[in-house]
Amino acid sequence: MPSLKKPYVRLVFPALLAFYAGAASAHTGHHAVAGFVSGLSHPLSGLDHLLAMVAIGLWAAQQGGRALWAVPAAFVGTMVLGGALALAGLALPHVETGIAASVLVLGLLVATRRQWGVAIGMAIAAAFALFHGYAHGLEMPQATSPVLYAAGFVLATATLHIAGIAASRVGRFAIQGAGVAIAASGAAMLLGF
Repeated sequence: MPSLKKPYVRLVFPALLAFYAGAASAHTGHHAVAGFVSGLSHPLSGLDHLLAMVAIGLWAAQQGGRALWAVPAAFVGTMVLGGALALAGLALPHVETGIAASVLVLGLLVATRRQWGVAIGMAIAAAFALFHGYAHGLEMPQATSPVLYAAGFVLATATLHIAGIAASRVGRFAIQGAGVAIAASGAAMLLGF
């Protein structure tokens, strides 16, 4: 179990708790705050997004080195591109299948501790991030600022990646078990359970 003396562990828990704070609607600028909060809460509202984003952090931590920051960065950057595609009205086929497949594949990568070069890890993360970002963009409320909404879902995603990286400290077998559970969830999603 990670020690609470480590600074990243002490920061992850309060950051995750902040996601549950509601916006105060009595203040001016509520629409701007609501846009940011909508984006911030969206990755947390679906198990598929939550599992995939934590799995990216776990897998990046297992790979180590440059992959520790490059794989999550590729996910976040391409996720923004996917959101922009949705906002532009461009079609991306099989979005839900791509998201479910990401949960399955990322879970398997964590469970098997699969090591690849950084470029391949970034490409895998980016391919799945396109689907997640597209879904975020499609589900943006109409009266919301796209920039604030995107800022919210980028912050939530990065925090989930960091949570996965921090959770990787609990031990190899626990993380591999988490990978199996994530992969099983992805398989269930693909099969429609």
